[in-house]
Amino acid sequence: MTQENINVTDTASSAVSQKPKKLTPMMVLFATFFHIGLFTIGGGYAMIPLIEAEVVNKRKWIEKNDFLDLIAIAQSCPGVFAINISTFIGYKRRGTLGALCCALGTAMPSLVIILLIAMFFRNFQDVPWVASVFAGIRPAVVALIAVPTWNMAMRAKINLLNWWIPIVSAALIWLMDVNPIYIILAAGVGGFIYGQFIKPTE
Repeated sequence: MTQENINVTDTASSAVSQKPKKLTPMMVLFATFFHIGLFTIGGGYAMIPLIEAEVVNKRKWIEKNDFLDLIAIAQSCPGVFAINISTFIGYKRRGTLGALCCALGTAMPSLVIILLIAMFFRNFQDVPWVASVFAGIRPAVVALIAVPTWNMAMRAKINLLNWWIPIVSAALIWLMDVNPIYIILAAGVGGFIYGQFIKPTE
């Protein structure tokens, strides 16, 4: 065998032996939430089914009950809901750096898209087909929010004894313009009282 053939054989063997590099855990976190942020339309609550599908069902990063608790915590904290919940998930997976990767991954698509829209929207905002597209998106967004709301209600074990809590809470917010933070605080206090003093006596 000639020297040239040997070199060709060695090169081919090296190419076969070289395996594609795997993404680091931080890159996986960023890519996952970048994908979620890129395909979410309608705000943070519309993001819930996508996060659940990726984080809970597909990757098994957290349990369903823990996911429900994270939603409650993210809603109770100041700031954007989508950023809050992605930050909590990232911190649970990889600490502070994981939280930063998830938060950046969630925010980056919206930031880029909003910048592009701000730059070019005035050029086509009066075009009829553009207005028609947005008119069609709005009802779909309602469904994206309604589905996770129903799923959360099922996992929160809404029954004949506590069904009045979400109804009264929604009525207070909608009809009386009560600040949602007061509803959350009242629900937390009520849950604490029930768990500590009423439930043990049942």
